Amino acid sequence: MYDIVIIGGGPAGMTAALYAVRNGKSALVIEKAGFGGQITHSPKVENYPGTFSMSGNEFADAMLDQIMKQGAEIEFETVTGIRDDGKTKTVLTEEGGEYEAKAVIIATGVKHRMLGLEGEEELVGEGISFCAVCDGDFYAGKTVCVAGGGNSALQEAILLSEKCREVILLQDLPRFTGEERLQQVLFARENVRGIVNTKIEALVTENGELRGVEYSDRDTGEKQTVACDGLFVAIGLIPENEPYKDLADLNAWGYFDSDESCVTKTPGVFVAGDCRSKQVRQLTTASADGATAALAACRYINEL
Repeated sequence: MYDIVIIGGGPAGMTAALYAVRNGKSALVIEKAGFGGQITHSPKVENYPGTFSMSGNEFADAMLDQIMKQGAEIEFETVTGIRDDGKTKTVLTEEGGEYEAKAVIIATGVKHRMLGLEGEEELVGEGISFCAVCDGDFYAGKTVCVAGGGNSALQEAILLSEKCREVILLQDLPRFTGEERLQQVLFARENVRGIVNTKIEALVTENGELRGVEYSDRDTGEKQTVACDGLFVAIGLIPENEPYKDLADLNAWGYFDSDESCVTKTPGVFVAGDCRSKQVRQLTTASADGATAALAACRYINEL
């Protein structure tokens, strides 16, 4: 039996493991794909305190090396659910694994909703981005497109407009759906223009680099190509919390309905990172959640 099993190997999950083992608890991190989560899509990380510049992969590798040297264990399996056995919990995996623990931290993160275009996955971090705060500086003085028209897309575009030569919003609906105040701020800027009723059809590349976006008008079918150096996709995030809804309440958008304490309605089950309901989803906030959840889990175990 482990003291704490952590589901998810992103910054939140690995920070939770670090705090757990440094508090004398045994910790197992179960990750289904690759350690690091969304940060591995960033070619450079320059907004994490104490880190001048490194790639997202380098950051993830350093975290993984750190927690393993501290004594955390890892498993590459796909978690399908958690069985509540009262004072203990059993984490079940698709591969048939059953891992018993006194406490569980769910740090499953989110995945970005993609456009579903050919070659899109290969360009993530190499022309396609999801975070203006993280990657906007790489496009200073250049032209970028933003896919989307809600609040997130408008906020991304506002940040990008302060750095980029031109920002072009491509919205698939007949109008922008974000707050009117954000629209007024954004479209008052001379280097911003919006195109509505579009369907992004293809990515234009040259020598493996993004050079433009091809789109069509949803009414007429007319196709056009807009040249750009980068594409920021802001059409939503997808939490993967459904397997745990009986143990931790979800809000209307599928995020864990938990506050900064990272606790849930089930004693011994905690949540951390982007999978939790929050206003800001950044590397620093994910790590902060991991520390909070781990310390809460340690207190819970100590009181058993």
